[in-house]
Amino acid sequence: MDLGTTIGIVIGFIIITIGILMGGSPAIFIHIPSFCITIGGAVSATLIHFPLPKILATLRIVRKAFADRNDDYLKLYNQMVELGMRSRRDGILALEGDIEKFNDDFMHKGFQMAVDGNAADVIRHVLEEDMIALQRRHLTGQSIFKAMASYAPAFGLIGTLIGLIQMLRQMSDPASIGAGMAVALITTFYGAIVANLVCLPIAGKLEQRTEEELAMKSMIMEGILSIQEGNSARVIRDKLRSFLPPDIRKMLPKER
Repeated sequence: MDLGTTIGIVIGFIIITIGILMGGSPAIFIHIPSFCITIGGAVSATLIHFPLPKILATLRIVRKAFADRNDDYLKLYNQMVELGMRSRRDGILALEGDIEKFNDDFMHKGFQMAVDGNAADVIRHVLEEDMIALQRRHLTGQSIFKAMASYAPAFGLIGTLIGLIQMLRQMSDPASIGAGMAVALITTFYGAIVANLVCLPIAGKLEQRTEEELAMKSMIMEGILSIQEGNSARVIRDKLRSFLPPDIRKMLPKER
């Protein structure tokens, strides 16, 4: 689990809460109609903007923002090196029994094509097309959160305008103007929090996760092509290391 995402969101809300508590009663920041206008409006506009299946698919990948890929990098590196050593010793056909055990469809497809004897350029082309499709899907998810980040403040402003209109109708009672203005501004407050503490940070984290996943797919592809070519374990390790982040490379044992 990526603690940075969770800690960042928690700290953000704690800081805002402390600021609210230091300024007086927190009850004045709780206003259900304003919350409904801001959140409900942003969700409604997002549903209009994007097809429902894409929104539901995006909600399923939000967990990627809270996932740590370091263990995945190490596991993949060790797995590819081990497969390369076995292929070098017993031939690539010896890996056929392992293919059905792969949980990763991308790896399954690549190794199956290699075992079937397809040319390297054909394997590369097919796998690169899969990577392009993956990037396109992830861009849609990022776009959904960026759209919500733009809609939330906009509906916050709409809520503020509604509150101001209602307040101006009560100008005959000067005592109610201050309270009415405070309620009118709460929707803008909600919109700013949703956009800047939730939607935009998650969109940014998903962009990083996309880059990491593409790096791992590239790592798999180059590993498969190296194994197909019959490269030695040392060559395979050297190729795979180039895809690892520097901090993970330091965790690997030194080559002798």
